[in-house]
Amino acid sequence: MQLRTTAFAKGGEAIARESTGRVVFIAGALPDETVEVELTEERKEFARARVLEVIEASPDRIAPPCPHVAEGCGGCDLQHATPEAQLRLKQGIVLDVLRKIGRFADEDLPEIDVVPLAATGYRTTVRGLVLNERFAFQRRGSNDPIGVESCLVLHPLLDELVREGRFGNAHAVTLRCGARSGERLAFFEPRVPRRRQLPDDVVTAGSAELRADRKGQMPSYREVVAGHTFRISATSFFQVRAGGADALVDTVRSMAGPIDQSTRFVDLYGGVGLFAATVGAAAGLLTLVEQSAAAVRDARINLGGRDARIISGAVEAWTPERADVVVADPARSGLGKLGVAKIAGTRASRVVLVSCDPAAFARDAQLLKAKKYRLERCTIVDLFPQTSHVEVVSSFVPDAPDD
Repeated sequence: MQLRTTAFAKGGEAIARESTGRVVFIAGALPDETVEVELTEERKEFARARVLEVIEASPDRIAPPCPHVAEGCGGCDLQHATPEAQLRLKQGIVLDVLRKIGRFADEDLPEIDVVPLAATGYRTTVRGLVLNERFAFQRRGSNDPIGVESCLVLHPLLDELVREGRFGNAHAVTLRCGARSGERLAFFEPRVPRRRQLPDDVVTAGSAELRADRKGQMPSYREVVAGHTFRISATSFFQVRAGGADALVDTVRSMAGPIDQSTRFVDLYGGVGLFAATVGAAAGLLTLVEQSAAAVRDARINLGGRDARIISGAVEAWTPERADVVVADPARSGLGKLGVAKIAGTRASRVVLVSCDPAAFARDAQLLKAKKYRLERCTIVDLFPQTSHVEVVSSFVPDAPDD
């Protein structure tokens, strides 16, 4: 079947229509291409397909720089687009979801700024399967493993482990490193195999090792961001690149505005304290709310010496307090109604939202708009070049009262 693509959707698929009018989402295609496709999923309202042949290519199409893409690796879904096109496509995704999901009129949309970052050798956290004792990714559109000799986007400290490591009979392994500390960690599922080959500096952990001891310790590594050293436990979330974390801190700081001893600063879904320890460091009253027990233990160390209140629990169960600035970095599902209600309960004069899913961002923006918060600024920090993943930082301020 030949189709002509017209647009691009979140998730990295181009959009086309069959002669019947049914929408088809096509993996591996770009807008303004004619492609021969094979349907992989069919429903009444839409279908999904994969490219068999590019009949007429977009001028934005290039040969993927990594050979494993052609072999079926599912790790990077935008390597077939130029770096400039990748950024334009991500801007288009954000505008599209704000219009369609957030229901924003064009006159209410801010300019979508972009912070580009290096496209190779950046990733400091990666999870893979183990195939014949070697590291493997998942095959595109499948749970099956595909072996790789190297990875274009991995930081050299991790790419070495992918190339030379042996991971025994483990089912899966997550590799993490501190780009600026040089420390490395391998987290095995379900347990650390006896038969493994890794450099001596690599800290290993499995399910047994992740039970905190009496002192609340567990395997960890360190990373340095914005001049601050963070301890990150094996199960704690942290951004996947040090330079990207720097860019997020800079962007959030610019949107949060001046912070001083008079500022009441609340960091929701605060994790190990990335924004509290940097953007909120000068605040007179600093509160962090986080549900993960491991991340809370890390935050207590990372915010040591600061007069900070760290609340262990879900944001949705937290009782809002008066604040001047709220920074929120929720999971992929976003804030939702409860999270937005908690933010509105602070009556903050400035809200900065860090979103890792564009659709969730648009839903949260709509919910904040309903609470009389106006979308003021919006910036894509391109943490994941070569992929369709979109990280958005946005700021909201209370609506001006009607005259």
